[in-house]
Amino acid sequence: MASCEKLVDMGRRQFLRGAGIGMASAAAATVVAQPAKAAPGQALVNYPSNRLANIADLALNEALDTAYPDDAAPGVLLKLGTPVEGGVGPDGDIVGFSAVCPHKGFFMSFDPNDKTLNCSGHYSRFDCEKGGQQIWGHATQNLPQYILRVDDKGDIYAEGLDELLYGRLSNVL
Repeated sequence: MASCEKLVDMGRRQFLRGAGIGMASAAAATVVAQPAKAAPGQALVNYPSNRLANIADLALNEALDTAYPDDAAPGVLLKLGTPVEGGVGPDGDIVGFSAVCPHKGFFMSFDPNDKTLNCSGHYSRFDCEKGGQQIWGHATQNLPQYILRVDDKGDIYAEGLDELLYGRLSNVL
């Protein structure tokens, strides 16, 4: 039997070293491939600034329907009554979120009793007092939260999002 001249004689130690390097490379690629998450109050993607409402338009624990960054992205503004993560306004209690579930795109409703947004499709629930953190259900990411700013007249502006919107490959208009 003729031997291949390009055959490499590999010992057990060389094999294990190569396997270890391969596993370390795979682990590093997994860490790098994790989706980006913006720091609280920081936008992952900066959309153009858009006026959504005025503080006077909001009622305590009632969702005000809005859309951001465009008309195809329904959302809500909320005045929660206590200072919260990412909250703006004089009391730090005004937040905004996408109203589309990041799991399968169902429209969500606000429950004022526990201050959550809830998906009617697969029952995912998101805590509005904790930056849209998922607290139950099938979703694999938290709810996209608006980065908000309030001017001296009380107008509320959205200036970005901290997560990807459902159904979009990137947050680019």
